[in-house]
Amino acid sequence: MTTDSSELACPFTGTGATPSSISRVRTATGDEAWKVSGYHRVKELFTDVRLGRSHPTPETAARSSESVFFGRPFGNFETEPADNARMRGLLNPLFSAKRMRELTPRVAAFTTQLLDDMAEKGSPADLHRDFAEPLPLLVISELLGVPYEDRAQFRIWSEALFDTSDGAKSGQAGAEWFLYCKSLVERLRREPGEGVIAKLCEVPDLADDAIATLAMGLLLAGHETTVVEIGLCTVQLLRNPAQWQKLVDQPELVPAAIEELLRVHDSTAFARYARTDMQIDGVTVRTGDLVLLDVDSANHDPEIFTNARQLDVTRAEGQHLAFGYGLHYCTGAPLARIELQVAFGQLISRFPTLHLTVDPDTLPVRENVVTKGLTALPVAW
Repeated sequence: MTTDSSELACPFTGTGATPSSISRVRTATGDEAWKVSGYHRVKELFTDVRLGRSHPTPETAARSSESVFFGRPFGNFETEPADNARMRGLLNPLFSAKRMRELTPRVAAFTTQLLDDMAEKGSPADLHRDFAEPLPLLVISELLGVPYEDRAQFRIWSEALFDTSDGAKSGQAGAEWFLYCKSLVERLRREPGEGVIAKLCEVPDLADDAIATLAMGLLLAGHETTVVEIGLCTVQLLRNPAQWQKLVDQPELVPAAIEELLRVHDSTAFARYARTDMQIDGVTVRTGDLVLLDVDSANHDPEIFTNARQLDVTRAEGQHLAFGYGLHYCTGAPLARIELQVAFGQLISRFPTLHLTVDPDTLPVRENVVTKGLTALPVAW
């Protein structure tokens, strides 16, 4: 889960490098936006209250994609700061590092079972189908208290919601998923159960629609991005066999390696809208302007990271911004870290000779989906 439940990664095309950290760009929808680059400036703007996810006139706002759920403003412009504070107040305790550590044995059990099944079926295997896809769905289903048997529908809705080219498809998926989550809330009102959604149902004055919206965002972000990360992290390591071998020889490096893998991935941008007129490096940004925080440039800033595009699982410098920073720091970051650390800790120890069976440049990638990610990952051992 590499963003908060309302976060968006946005594709854009630039106008070329400039001496300033800010430049004018055009998004995939043809709308104009400001792109802000560089580690220090991006990190600073993540904490700037003059930027938000909502827009004073959302119907006229610049968009980053055709996705109805992710390609445009989110939330109420007048109440966004208070709404965000309340949401984080509700969710942060439920996703705290302590709570996620308590969940670790279950994550480990799910991981072990999936890898047992993969080993029993034998080499070769599709790591995406057999491991990367089911693990996050198992974990988030248990954590939220939703039926795992609905996982196939979650994947269909998830891919449609993230679709960058078909607004109608995205909108239909969003409507169906919201109704599904609302039905879960209504059932939990009648029959209290376990999990995050049940806990939210206990909050006074929290309406069913609000809980359903939160549940939808958590379920989506809680599995989609982690599915993608398991696949991409595996490919990064197998492209660099010396780095893979370091983890085989020194498994204690896995936690630091996960941070490095999150950093080194190509990222797009986090979308923000100016809540007031403001200056960024001497450039006037007007109220309502779309501002894209270029996390890729931040995570590969040579002033912060030596050999910034190179994977080094022993790296100890810098703090990546893959989970955002400040006000919108990813609520699910502790969960994502636990899942990735457990997944790769076991994968490396169980399958030390793991390797790709195809050229990594030929791996199938979802090009029309915001999160991209693989559709297959053929491996052998």
